[in-house]
Amino acid sequence: MLTQTTTRVLDPSDLDAALAILGREPVENAFVTSRVQVAGLDPWRLGGEMWGWYSDGELRSLCYAGANLVPVCAGPDAVRAFADRARRTGRRCSSIVGPAAATRLLWQLLEPSWGPARDVRSHQPLMATETPSAEIAPDPLVRRIRKDEMDLIMPACVAMFTEEVGISPLAGDGGLLYQARVAELVGSGRSFARVENGKVVFKAEIGAATARACQIQGVWVAPEFRGRGHSETGMAAVVEFALRDVAPVVSLYVNDFNTAARAAYRRVGFREVGAFMSVLF
Repeated sequence: MLTQTTTRVLDPSDLDAALAILGREPVENAFVTSRVQVAGLDPWRLGGEMWGWYSDGELRSLCYAGANLVPVCAGPDAVRAFADRARRTGRRCSSIVGPAAATRLLWQLLEPSWGPARDVRSHQPLMATETPSAEIAPDPLVRRIRKDEMDLIMPACVAMFTEEVGISPLAGDGGLLYQARVAELVGSGRSFARVENGKVVFKAEIGAATARACQIQGVWVAPEFRGRGHSETGMAAVVEFALRDVAPVVSLYVNDFNTAARAAYRRVGFREVGAFMSVLF
């Protein structure tokens, strides 16, 4: 008997089924889960569509299609279906990112019509920890950024983004969306920094956050302070905040070529639990 498959845009009535899929891999799916838990499946609130892939009438896989295209719990058949839909709708995202195997196949299928990409980062180790660092003492000067300190943290965020992604987040809309996202993280108490003499020395944010896992992003040390261990002690502090106040598992993903950062994260207590891939446009 042939398996019947179909793909469609999910709506708010599909929320429980979508959350069940997302719950299969709480660390891997933290980004998409956090968005769905806050915004539901209404495209306007979610900032994009959630595509569902069904096999014999049962929802098996998801793909978030917003500013990022993110396959979720997607095997080869689901990825092919999502690629067909993405090809028909045209590229609206600034990146494809997700578990390496699914993202690699998705990009192979989309590259002939969507390519070339500005950058492809084919292996980004996904790292996680459930305990504070036993080796690195947390920096006592790392603290939450206050709402009245946006002018202090924003230049550091722009510098980090530009250095990591290769383009300025101020391009296009003048940075309005990026500034809103930074303000959201500051307002929710998930932006952290060490500040000396009015200058950000180290910073990081807890980007995605669910009850089961959270994800650290935007780790950055000002160039003139690098090589002094601030990334390790700063991360140890942020991990303590995250484990105490946010979720029982803290994760991040990092470029495989950034051997110094990977070593620092291991010293802070992170271990590799998977791999992501990113395609940047």
